Amino acid sequence: MPNYRRAFIPGGTYFFTVVTHGRAPILIDEPVRHALRDAIEGTRQSHPFRIDAWVLLPDHLHCIWTLPDGDSDYASRWAVIKRRVSKAMGERLTNGTHLSDSRHARRESGVWQRRYWEHMVRDEADLQRCMDYLHWNPVKHGHVARVADWPHSTFHRLVVRGVYPIDWGGGGAENQDGKTFGE
Repeated sequence: MPNYRRAFIPGGTYFFTVVTHGRAPILIDEPVRHALRDAIEGTRQSHPFRIDAWVLLPDHLHCIWTLPDGDSDYASRWAVIKRRVSKAMGERLTNGTHLSDSRHARRESGVWQRRYWEHMVRDEADLQRCMDYLHWNPVKHGHVARVADWPHSTFHRLVVRGVYPIDWGGGGAENQDGKTFGE
């Protein structure tokens, strides 16, 4: 089994990308959104973390979490969240699709890809780049023309807090530094 090198910094802030199995476009369906919200709320009760930013797209999500001081165990949190969503959705999402022997042996569902991508946020500039990338993602993937038009995002909450202006990401593909994303 591969030994992935992951950063585990107690109290750290992390950027995550989590993808559905086979890139199935299910995450913005209302029952899945509710199952995900319930899974997150339930997990936060026993394994607290702060959600700094979040965007939910049809086949993947991006989020930024900050863990409590002395705690670096985001892996357990993701395992619990994925398991709770899979259990809540049950057969509704697999549609009777046969799971591979490997997925069956590992007791995995057909909801999530096995792994996820994580990045430890290094500083304030890195945090801003991650937040901009996360909130721009619905535009990047062609779901909307403006960031403010995507309803499944913390962008709206951050506008209210004064972190972003409502027209951020409204015309061009520029971040707050005036640089085009991907530069």
